[in-house]
Amino acid sequence: MLAMRAADSAPTIRFRSDRVCRINGQLFFSTRENTLEGPFDSHEIAEQQIRAYIARMQQQDSKR
Repeated sequence: MLAMRAADSAPTIRFRSDRVCRINGQLFFSTRENTLEGPFDSHEIAEQQIRAYIARMQQQDSKR
């Protein structure tokens, strides 16, 4: 998919991947900021926290 983020200077191809990973038996998700968030007790909770994280980041961007 050819797409462009607000900070990009030109459109580029983006590849989606699962953001949830298991490290030493615990669930985490990775962010564009290269952080690992977690651990979470279940994949469903991790998915909920991904949505909450995205909402927080979008809210921060809108304040700028």
